Amino acid sequence: MAVAFVFPGQGSQKVGMGRALHDAVAESRAVFEEADRALGFPLSRLCFEGPEDQLQLTANTQPAILTVSVAAARALAARGIRAEWVAGHSLGEYSALVTAGVLSLRDAVVAVRRRGEYMQEAVPVGEGAMAAILALDLAAIEQACREAAQGQVVSPANINSPGQVVIAGQAAAVDRASELCKKAGAKRAIRLPVSAPFHCALMMPAQERLARDLAALSFAEPAVPLVNNVDATVVRSAAAARDGLVRQVSGTVRWQESVERLVREGVDTFVEVGPGTVLSGLIKKIDRGVRALGVEDPASLEATAAALQERQTA
Repeated sequence: MAVAFVFPGQGSQKVGMGRALHDAVAESRAVFEEADRALGFPLSRLCFEGPEDQLQLTANTQPAILTVSVAAARALAARGIRAEWVAGHSLGEYSALVTAGVLSLRDAVVAVRRRGEYMQEAVPVGEGAMAAILALDLAAIEQACREAAQGQVVSPANINSPGQVVIAGQAAAVDRASELCKKAGAKRAIRLPVSAPFHCALMMPAQERLARDLAALSFAEPAVPLVNNVDATVVRSAAAARDGLVRQVSGTVRWQESVERLVREGVDTFVEVGPGTVLSGLIKKIDRGVRALGVEDPASLEATAAALQERQTA
């Protein structure tokens, strides 16, 4: 059986993230220093001290989460722990590709900062929205989106786990779809506090701009296979890795299918590498039979290293 490293996306950020790893692990500290140099400003200070309103800006959040995640992965590597598979939720796919040796940290951190800017600029603030639909099956949600569209955009953006789907699009259409979902039996439909409607057709302008940037970057062949989130398919080439990053900007994040694919490929242990435990919670909802661990600070690093060591000797 195999171990997969999985990397969180936007929403897992919090002030103070990564500081303990930076202070305790030389390899992690080097990641923060490299990211600061690549961006030309102290991203590490934003991670460690805030202010929160600045950390929450998409163009800052994306490189911040990437940097903390890669710092955690390098701490694992320093302990001799490496993944046999990688995957990431939306933005997290960049962290996965850095860990798999496909992208350099320098290129990735600059690319995701621009990705954040492009996504923010694609739709004027207030025109788009996202909402989490709880406890309604995907087919019913897709039907509600079709009925609610009325010439506007609204569609599933994140298929996270059984009973948790996020929809995105123009604000009025998202509100109409949310009401239809509640009428169809959804337990709740919750508007999310996001600055743009990610992973829907409104993101095409951002996708086109990012495609040009990614075309100019060097992508290496993956050292370990990736399951990408736009198709939930296995990626083993540089070209496929680049293509997946482009298409995911406006495409649906198929997280549930990605986890199911990893399980079919023999993964029985998932390590959430980076801030928070969002993915671990989703993974346990998707498949109760797998083990979910995490690394975001020295204490969780020690606990996960011990659990993986025990697994190898069992």
